[in-house]
Amino acid sequence: MADAFIYDHLRTPRGKGKKDGGLHQASPVWLLRTLLRALQQRNALDTALVDDLVLGCVTPVGEQGADIARTAVLDAGWAESVAGVTLSRFCASGLEAVNLAAAKVMSGMEDLVVAGGVESMSRWPMGSDGGAWVMDPRVNTALGFTPQGIGADLIATLEGWGRADVDAFAARSHQLAAAARAAGRFDRAIVPVTDIAGLPLLAQDETIRPGTTVESLARLKPSFAAMGAMGFDGTALRKYTTVEKIDHVHHAGNSSGIVDGAALMLVGSAEAGRRAGLTPRARIRGMAVIGSEPTIMLTGPAPACEKALKKAGLRAGDIDLWEINEAFAVVPMKAARALDIAPERINVNGGAIAMGHPLGATGCIVLGTLLDELERSGRSLGVATLCVGAGMGIATVIERV
Repeated sequence: MADAFIYDHLRTPRGKGKKDGGLHQASPVWLLRTLLRALQQRNALDTALVDDLVLGCVTPVGEQGADIARTAVLDAGWAESVAGVTLSRFCASGLEAVNLAAAKVMSGMEDLVVAGGVESMSRWPMGSDGGAWVMDPRVNTALGFTPQGIGADLIATLEGWGRADVDAFAARSHQLAAAARAAGRFDRAIVPVTDIAGLPLLAQDETIRPGTTVESLARLKPSFAAMGAMGFDGTALRKYTTVEKIDHVHHAGNSSGIVDGAALMLVGSAEAGRRAGLTPRARIRGMAVIGSEPTIMLTGPAPACEKALKKAGLRAGDIDLWEINEAFAVVPMKAARALDIAPERINVNGGAIAMGHPLGATGCIVLGTLLDELERSGRSLGVATLCVGAGMGIATVIERV
């Protein structure tokens, strides 16, 4: 197989996923147009050399529907020969897009591919597309569906983590993200978004709260206790019979934020990079997806990482830095415990608790953040991983060039 290299990546800032958020005025296709034009300009890229745009979107309806990838390519003025496909693997969609792009390149069927994702959560909320997993009573009863927050609280209960533990992780996320933003660590990746008249909409991630502490988070009420009382706790406990009661510890402050955002990554073979005059930044060493238990839903990162590492001929101890998406505080905490990873190697610039989780874009964002930090710190190997709805996990291993 050919090697697949990452040549560049960029993203929008992440804007609060409400009507008063900085990116609410920007349509999803406008976010993608902004990034596609920036990617072309800063790499002096002949877009006719690009085979495809592979794009993740978890809620591909309305403005985000009808294969927005192809629409965005045309709207950005790229060559007509560039195809576009939109996919959904729930929260993993942005990283799945990168992995699929890499697989296309490794197979030799395509040479240069743009991958990434978009989600405008202020305009198209989670669940707008329905689906049997949530909407069909026969299906969700048979499969033991519970909201992800119930699964997060169940993990905390099983692992023995209390409210102070998850709040401490959340405070760390905000503090590290605030320090990284102040130090300019995100500047290379972020493309400010303007409106059609060129007036600024948003230039920095909008939801970081530098003053967040365990004490300030302690004032927030649990978000999922009421859902649990409606019957979802009972659904989970029928499967996890050793647990007497779920301790509800997650809330808006220690769970990922709802935000708008988009991200893109340029992936290609060595020869395609030479033809386009590009310099590789990293090589994709391994990638994997797995299925995990669907009621608790959030335990997929560790087995996905183990599978990807095995494909790459590596072990967890070989990895310098990890980006484990902070869907809820317990997700990276659980993965770190399972893989025996030191905390100082995980999410060193904060994560989705502080900066938000634009569902279809997050996987591409965390992989790009990982690459930037490998370069900044002079380290070599990194892994990006996410838990995934309906019980899955995804992971990608990269090596800095």
